[in-house]
Amino acid sequence: MEFKGRAADLDLLAQQLGLVVEGTGATRGRSVIMMGRRRVGKSRLVQEFCDRSGVPYVVFQATRGRNPVAERTDFTAALAHSALPGAELVAGLQATDWNQALRSLALAVPDDAPSIAVIDEVPWLVEQDGEFEGALQTVWDRHLSAKPVLLVLVGSDMSVMEALQSHGRPFFGRATKMTVRPLHLADVQAATGLDAAEAMDALLITGGFPEIVQSWRPGTPRTEFLREAVSNPLSPLLVAGELSLLGEFPEASHSRAVLEAVGSGERTFSTIAAQAGGAGALPSGTLSPLLNTLLAKRVLAVDLPLSTKPDSKNKRYRIADPYLRFWLAFMRRGIPLIERGRGDLALERIERSWTTWRGRAIEPVVRESLLRLLPDDFWPETEAVGGWWNRQNNPEIDLIGADRAPVAGAVHFIGSVKWLESQPFGRREYDALVRDALAVPGADPDTPLVAVSRSGVTDGLPLAAHWRPEDLVDAWR
Repeated sequence: MEFKGRAADLDLLAQQLGLVVEGTGATRGRSVIMMGRRRVGKSRLVQEFCDRSGVPYVVFQATRGRNPVAERTDFTAALAHSALPGAELVAGLQATDWNQALRSLALAVPDDAPSIAVIDEVPWLVEQDGEFEGALQTVWDRHLSAKPVLLVLVGSDMSVMEALQSHGRPFFGRATKMTVRPLHLADVQAATGLDAAEAMDALLITGGFPEIVQSWRPGTPRTEFLREAVSNPLSPLLVAGELSLLGEFPEASHSRAVLEAVGSGERTFSTIAAQAGGAGALPSGTLSPLLNTLLAKRVLAVDLPLSTKPDSKNKRYRIADPYLRFWLAFMRRGIPLIERGRGDLALERIERSWTTWRGRAIEPVVRESLLRLLPDDFWPETEAVGGWWNRQNNPEIDLIGADRAPVAGAVHFIGSVKWLESQPFGRREYDALVRDALAVPGADPDTPLVAVSRSGVTDGLPLAAHWRPEDLVDAWR
């Protein structure tokens, strides 16, 4: 299948390889820690990079839960069967520990020409053998860093990958960190062939996950794509969410229950506790660590109201990636219907709630897009975009532009997001924004008002700025 998108990620890896080729880094070798959510396309990306590089390489894929002896045997076998110049030197070698296995890698890579070594699913190696990290540091410092090799360490467990180079861990300070995210909005539009507004719908449904985006036939309207997906129990849209969750969160776990509570629309600590606890609310001592773990793994995100007044306890939780948010809201409950051939009923459920669900789901995408557009000449000091709400969520402001977050020094603008197909942002929405804006700490009657609208803005409204879907997509080009 043709590889599309990821230009920025490929360029970043090419820059690191360029430093190896030129020999201009602090060490002859370079190492990169590449992390990203499961099924986001890390392995495909690094394979494409290796294929395009024009230099010899080896890619080793670890296996979860495997015996460390068998894993090291496979590692040295991968070296022996690779295109690395020293591959024949390690054929038949038996590594009794990871120190010896990684020294075999140092033996296989050349001394006088660039090469690439990829170790995929590093967290599983760390989990299997507590000596792996120390061995990696030792062999890197003594052997690999002196050779023209680009070492790429890949993993899906975000917390483990970040810990690899945290202070006090063996590999600290030895690698460049790279996070692979789902395909961005402009890439999704290019792959689906949709207009800007429809491409944003496609992003909310697919989350930019490559295997789902690639299943969207170019030009296919949203409803038709969903109809085809729910008619097939093996469609990527249906299967990827369950596989992603099962990889990290067993179905009966408290973590899974918390995710399902947030995915169903619960946003506050107390409502999540009540929903996830079943018969009784989860105790704070149970829920707090679970939330912290899910935040560390980047599965959940947490938002705070943005204004000049601190409000650190008024948190709102959400599913971090749009696809999982969509899957938990609609596809999880639709699986039994789809499996018995009633995908039409699953589609009806989606259509009934789509407009309301999308209205909230689009807000983080809008804010992230505006952060790519700002600061600009009109808003030269705006470096934070968020929302604001009080404890009662009345009012709840979609957009706050400020100089910094989480506590602003100054509020630069206040805005609203209206995301309907046939209704523009009009006088009624403007008057409501004028009224609600006065509740925001740091705002005054002269604070500029802005809007983001799927269907445009009514003429004559005294808005300081407004953005269309095309503007938001252009932010990612």
